[in-house]
This record gives sequence, C-alpha cells and structure tokens, in this order.
Amino acid sequence: MGNEIVRAITGDGLAKAVAITGRDIVERARNIHKLLPMGTAALGRALLGASMMGDMLKEEKGALTLQIKGGGPLGTILAVSDWEGNVRGYVQNPQVALMEHQPGKLDVGAAVGQSGTLTVIKDIGLKEPYVGSIGLFSGEIADDLAMYFVESEQIPTACALGVLVGLDQSVIAAGGYLIQLLPGASEDMISKIETGVRTMGSVSHSLAQGLDGEGLLRTVLKDFDLEILEKHPVEYRCYCSRDRVSRALISMGRNDLTELIQEQGQAELSCQFCDEVYHFSREELELLLKEM
Repeated sequence: MGNEIVRAITGDGLAKAVAITGRDIVERARNIHKLLPMGTAALGRALLGASMMGDMLKEEKGALTLQIKGGGPLGTILAVSDWEGNVRGYVQNPQVALMEHQPGKLDVGAAVGQSGTLTVIKDIGLKEPYVGSIGLFSGEIADDLAMYFVESEQIPTACALGVLVGLDQSVIAAGGYLIQLLPGASEDMISKIETGVRTMGSVSHSLAQGLDGEGLLRTVLKDFDLEILEKHPVEYRCYCSRDRVSRALISMGRNDLTELIQEQGQAELSCQFCDEVYHFSREELELLLKEM
C-alpha cells in the first residue's frame, strides 16, 4: 500500500473528505528520531493530520504547521506540511516509556497531555500567517483536530488517525481521514456519517487488514455517492540544506557569529526534522562573516 492522499466529495456536494495512508512516513520518522512506541504513535498521528491539512491549502507553495503542547511527558510535538501534503516533524521527548489504556492499547492522550494547546499556523503567502489555537480536548490528536475545525473555522468535522506499532516497535500501518460538512448539510447527513465512523472502528487495524485510503472513505461514507477527486503520493520530506543552515548562521548577526568563531572555532548544526548534521570550519564561518 503506497503512501498517498485521496480527496473526495459526496455527490450532493455537501461533504468533502480526505484520507491518507502513511505507514512509510511514520516509519521514517521513527527511524530518524529513534522513537519508542509512544513517540511513534503521537508524532505519527500529528504527521498524518498535518499532511491532510497541508494538502487542503488552496495556495500553491503554502505551508502548514501543527504544534501540540499538551503538558504531557512527550513535550512539544511539531509537524510541518507543504501544500502537497509532504510532511516532516519531531517530538521533544522521543524516549517516553510505554503508557497503555489496556494491554496493547497505547494511551496517547496521557502521553501528549490535556492541559495545553493545539496551534495551527497557515502560511499562504500573505504578509502575516494565519494562526489559530485551541485548548486541548483529549490529547488524542484526532479529537483535538476535529475540535479545532469546529472552534476556529466553524466547520463540523469528523477526524480519525491511527498508528499501529508492532512488537518489534516498527510501524505496521498508519493513516486517517478528515470529513467536513459544507453549508446546507442536514442532521440526517451527520447521523449517517456518525454511523459510518462507528462501522469503521479502528483506522489502523482496518489499514492493517488491507483497506486503502479510498477504502476508508467509502466505508465511512457508505451511505453517500462518493466522487474521488484526486489521488497523489506523499512522503516524509525535509527541506533543510547547507545553504539554509548558512543563512541561519548569518541571521545570528555579526557580533554573535564573531563570538562563535572566537570561542569554538567551528560550528556543527543538526536539523531537528531529519537529524542531518552540517559542519562549518573556522574558514567557512569567517567567509560567512565576510559576506555579511
């Protein structure tokens, strides 16, 4: 099953939907950040949610940042998506020990925490980005994203996200969906969607049993005519480069960069999203200083 996003709309035009399958995305994040299962499940859900939300941006070259500060042991969770749904991210404390509701059921809400905020930043090329923030509802991330859309954008939304981790700590399946009602939707539509959500049950287990993104949507929206609008691949993608890191060093300012050269004689910076390490010698730092 490929890593892809599927976008669809109901035949009556009153509900739009997007689904993602992203097992490889979450597995790559696990390997990059050396995540234990709690970090894998939480960061994985954030990456999947941010990817779908980024893909929903109407502005080409736009970007979306999802930041979750829940007060739990995982600390800050950050996921950044481009306008095509390619995503990257990190969790502040990747080595949090196992926390379970019951045997085999990870307690993501407790690991994330429920006393903080969920913040969405949309950069669509305007002078200032749009920033929306809500208090966390459950820490389970999918519930909080649904609540974000209701409170910040007044869009009734159903959201489900799932990451299934194997006994060897690798990712077996990962994916999710977002379904949003448009103006004119009736209470009957809401009832049918709620029935579809209950019929679906666990997203991650449905994916592990062979369902793909389109299958998720057709199961949840089984009582509707569904038109598939688009399918396209997505991946874990970091945009760091030596040039970007050089600009970050320059942005320190002449005094701080001079102090860095005098005290350390070199610099070694690592990307928080992909752990790529960039080394700058004294000569390279002095050249940057000269170019400022």
